[in-house]
Amino acid sequence: MRRLLPLILTQGILAKYHRLHTCPRVPALLSAMTTSMAASTSTPTSPQLRSLADWSFGEPKLAELPLDSEGKTIRSSVPRAIFSLATPTQWKSPPVLVSFSKEVLVHMLELDPEVVETQDFADWVGGQTVLEGSQPMAHRYGGHQFGHWAGQLGDGRAHLLGEFTNSMGERLELQLKGSGRTPYSRFGDGRAVLRSSVREFLCSEAMAALGVPTSRAASLVVVKDKVARDMFYDGRMKMEPCAVVLRIAPTWFRFGSFEILAKSNEVEELRQLADFVLNQSFAHIQEAGEEGYLAMFQEVVDKTAQLVAHWTSVGFAHGVLNTDNMSIASVTIDYGPFGFLDEYKPGFTPNHSDDNGRYDFQSQAGIGRWNLAKLATALRPLLGAGHENTLETLLKGYWPAYNAKLLELWRAKLGLVTEEEGDKALAELLLATMEVVEADFTQTFRDLAEVSLEDLEDQKIPSSAWGLTQCMKHKQMKEVLSQYVGRLKREEREDTARMEAMQAANPRYILRNWIAQRAIELAEEEDFSEVRFLLELLQNPFATNKEAEAKGYASPPPKWSRRLAVSCSS
Repeated sequence: MRRLLPLILTQGILAKYHRLHTCPRVPALLSAMTTSMAASTSTPTSPQLRSLADWSFGEPKLAELPLDSEGKTIRSSVPRAIFSLATPTQWKSPPVLVSFSKEVLVHMLELDPEVVETQDFADWVGGQTVLEGSQPMAHRYGGHQFGHWAGQLGDGRAHLLGEFTNSMGERLELQLKGSGRTPYSRFGDGRAVLRSSVREFLCSEAMAALGVPTSRAASLVVVKDKVARDMFYDGRMKMEPCAVVLRIAPTWFRFGSFEILAKSNEVEELRQLADFVLNQSFAHIQEAGEEGYLAMFQEVVDKTAQLVAHWTSVGFAHGVLNTDNMSIASVTIDYGPFGFLDEYKPGFTPNHSDDNGRYDFQSQAGIGRWNLAKLATALRPLLGAGHENTLETLLKGYWPAYNAKLLELWRAKLGLVTEEEGDKALAELLLATMEVVEADFTQTFRDLAEVSLEDLEDQKIPSSAWGLTQCMKHKQMKEVLSQYVGRLKREEREDTARMEAMQAANPRYILRNWIAQRAIELAEEEDFSEVRFLLELLQNPFATNKEAEAKGYASPPPKWSRRLAVSCSS
């Protein structure tokens, strides 16, 4: 992970908390402090390595944590361990590489693109072979699922391959998803099906291009082996093709990593984990022990709030915000039944299994706060009596951090450089109008970026601006445009500059469910051309693409897309 500027600490964590949250420079300061995997496009200073034999993992520091060596045994309880030794399960057929992110492989893992042309590479990222210096492990964690403690969970189909630090100083953890059974597989087979793997591979890279903190996806491998899945848990089992995704993150530790240890009263292991995470992922925090844990928690609160604000600003619904799916590094992980908004419906949930809408779009911010409270509970055994109320005090910073970041993002999407008190009300008025007429979330903001100030003032909306056209069906939209035009005029900014900035903040293309489904159906027929096309498109979502326009990817979604449903079954 790239080393950041040291965080200036005052005497006592509460003093630091108070100063951060009362300082007018908070948004800029927090932005400077934030690290993410998003948009890591810097060119490495070292040459790309032309063979896997020349590439190597770094020192396996994670293996120094409490390790269960009975890696071949599936157990409902693996006490006193943070990891278990676990080797990927062999495939019957050879893995085939069908797509890869050049940005991740070249700019982050520093591999020459020629490496991916070899079967050795496909075997490695498919879990068929293990590189020298790699110690595959599976992580033990627990979690609250849909509000209820679920006990031990863990990596049931994922293998951590090792750690890598590139020439830019970024420490990265490499993990295979879909690579076979582990001690935490319970009744599962440890595999991931093609449809869910395609979605995770594409969305990881799409989110990075949108500027959202996220894990990354390096490669997508398929095999001819098939597994049985009941997609909607309705008794209609079918055989589906398998795939493996190589995922990259600054760390794969989650809120649930701490919860399982606290719930099991494994305080010494909890302390070892907290010290490790503090030293490796929050090295800029100079304090150790209790003060260090509190400083780390405060940063997780702030950055988690900012992460959820990012999701809100791009219309993304995660779908399964259990505590085991929340990253301690505040990056988006575990892309399951996610979805982007088409029509602006705050109650939208992409998860077929979420009957009560616990994780719908409008609830995500509150769930982020709820999950942080569970993390706070897990950290309490590490703190003395003098800090009984400190965690609760730090949690109070969540909503101010979320609201500040979200307003900053709304201003960028609306092309506002200066700050006025009424900006939040203006954004909310626009959203309220969009909700009533079910206008498309992404397209409406993009239309505002593509229509001139003069036409907005005269309310001359071209038919091609189908998001705004839908908004104009509500009489309130005239007042919205009137307020918006007046606000833009007070910016005293060239309109071309305003439009260019807005187009760089509002994507023309997102991974809508129907677009992903089209690529999945082709992939299941062994045609991966659409997967590759979408990867390139979604890594450049702000620029108009003629082929994407011809395919209708910036047009109103087809009616059949409303019937699409996504489940946790993968």
